[in-house]
Amino acid sequence: MIREAIARVVDGGTLSEAESRAVMEEIMEGRATDAQIAAFLVALRMRGETVEELVGAANAMREKATEVPIGVDAVDTCGTGGDGAGTFNISTVAAFVVAGAGVPVAKHGNRSVSSRCGSADLLEALGIRLDLPPETLARCVEEVGIGFLFAPLLHRAMKHAIGPRREIGVRTLFNLLGPVTNPAGVRRQVLGVYSPDRVEQMAKVLKDLGTKRALVVHGDGMDEVTVCGPTLVGELKDGGVRTYQV
Repeated sequence: MIREAIARVVDGGTLSEAESRAVMEEIMEGRATDAQIAAFLVALRMRGETVEELVGAANAMREKATEVPIGVDAVDTCGTGGDGAGTFNISTVAAFVVAGAGVPVAKHGNRSVSSRCGSADLLEALGIRLDLPPETLARCVEEVGIGFLFAPLLHRAMKHAIGPRREIGVRTLFNLLGPVTNPAGVRRQVLGVYSPDRVEQMAKVLKDLGTKRALVVHGDGMDEVTVCGPTLVGELKDGGVRTYQV
């Protein structure tokens, strides 16, 4: 399937949700070569991923993820990275502020792939363990108010894509998938995206994935809310998506 998908995307065509899911399953099951994975990611990056392609790939990742069985209604603060701004990992710091305000946070994240500092890099530097089992992570969220869900530990099937991603060294489909594949199944989140063109699109992706409430944001060239100018917001609420500036 991945060979046909590469050819179609290179020619400017799109994949259905089911086709995208099938390609992602092929990658996760180790049936695609490193060269095929890299070619697929670059082809999608150059043409631009569609809502259907993102939803299909995300559903495949969610199905194979190790579940973190939290018993509270938690949120996630996560960004795509890849904005090239060179900032520190703001979403991780924000997660502690949110938890301190009394809102449980199941923070999903990874090491840096295409940016200066990933959430896992920051937390590891602070001495926080990244290798806790799912049940312990759930207790962290429920009892302490925050837990860090290390993507490679909970998305083990994605090990086949790590090499090609690092060798490519640019943002890819996985920058967009990471924030929408939280293993705790959070239904509410704030998601920063690297481009204003992705704001409404990613809000629609979250809607199709069953998210109840979300803010997708981009401000001042960053996958963050900015204090230096307007921030574009895609708000998912009551099953609808609207965009506005703050």
